[in-house]
Amino acid sequence: MDKLKAMATFVHIAEAGSLTAAAKASASSLPAVVRSLAALEGHLGVRLFNRTTRRISLTAEGRHYLDRCRAVLDAVAEAEGELAADAAEPSGELVVTAPALFGEMYVAPAVTRFVQRYDKVRVRLLLWDRVVNLLDEGIDVAVRIGELNDSSLVAQAVGSLRRPVVASPEFLRRHGVPGHPDELRHANCIRFTGLPAGGWLFHDGRRQFQVPVTGNLEFNRAAPAASACVAGLGFGMFISYQVAPDIAAGRLQTVLEPFEPPPRPVNLVYPHARGLPARTRVFIAWMKEALAPLGG
Repeated sequence: MDKLKAMATFVHIAEAGSLTAAAKASASSLPAVVRSLAALEGHLGVRLFNRTTRRISLTAEGRHYLDRCRAVLDAVAEAEGELAADAAEPSGELVVTAPALFGEMYVAPAVTRFVQRYDKVRVRLLLWDRVVNLLDEGIDVAVRIGELNDSSLVAQAVGSLRRPVVASPEFLRRHGVPGHPDELRHANCIRFTGLPAGGWLFHDGRRQFQVPVTGNLEFNRAAPAASACVAGLGFGMFISYQVAPDIAAGRLQTVLEPFEPPPRPVNLVYPHARGLPARTRVFIAWMKEALAPLGG
């Protein structure tokens, strides 16, 4: 018995939902599929499917074995793909999306270097501050910040980002450095609509709490909110990359660091792991290295 072929046939049956559909999907005959499944079950000594005249369904053992088979087949496909990629220069079109400001600061420079290295690849970089459906909009790879809700996507963590509260040194000289987030209730806070409407989120040990904040300025983008903080108009809460240049230059200082919420993950996300073209595989590896300084 060709064990890998039998495992692939088993996966086809589970995904297709019937022996006939699996035969069609795998370009095989129905008797061959039946024989392959029988041989695999005989080899394992367990029943993988419950079968009736009308339907077929996975047993508990079958569901467990399905996950392992997929992992094995993915590993084999990845190994073969890597060998093929070594033999052929990546080429073709790659569509990538990322949040606008983060994309401008980190993703676009890495994409530019990638195209300089692999000049047969054409990359379209779409910088949007919205979550897109990768399949519906033809996206190959997305850079996403925050927790992921769609479990059908493949994600690789590449780093994490803090959410600091900042203010200008001059503002802190005039108003003092807060020792606890509750002090922000009575301070002028620069807000923007990218943060939860109920207030700013903080952590104290394992306790999570929100502090309602008010102020005389609100923006729908982070960049002008950061500029207002640099101008000494109040406190602001940002994702760390949004104010990294200002902090590095001393135009802003972080406060309340012990109360920061947990870092937000940065992930490379793509629709599936199997059968990725060389350009996508190479690009994912490239971006993992480029974004590695973010930590994780």
